[in-house]
Amino acid sequence: MVVGGVDVPHHLGLAGHSDGDVLVHAMMDALLGAGSLGDKGIHFPSGNPQYKDISSLLLLTEVGGLVARSGWRISNVDATILAQKPRLGPFIDTMREKTSEALSLPAERIGIKATTTDFMGFVGREEGIAALAVATLISE
Repeated sequence: MVVGGVDVPHHLGLAGHSDGDVLVHAMMDALLGAGSLGDKGIHFPSGNPQYKDISSLLLLTEVGGLVARSGWRISNVDATILAQKPRLGPFIDTMREKTSEALSLPAERIGIKATTTDFMGFVGREEGIAALAVATLISE
């Protein structure tokens, strides 16, 4: 299972046309949304074989470039992963490093937290995980 660009040992994986990295996907949509640039599906359609099994970190780098070319500078990105299992806390620092590297942004400007849903909903039943993210952009 790839989360935040990190291979997290778990007996299940995440489905997706790319590597299915739910955290990086949320970050991409937050950045694109903050810049009124659409969403990741517009820029990286799942029907395009070019993106099959691609690393979401590569796509995040592309999004960072698109944001910059559109006249924005990334101030920060903050994300929360909702997962009952696996426990993600031990991987957070590495996730911050990998995503900050992909965005050419200092790691201290990337916030990543993980929480459970106390066994409620699809996350609590371990049917999947979710991620939410927000981004702040500064007009150049």
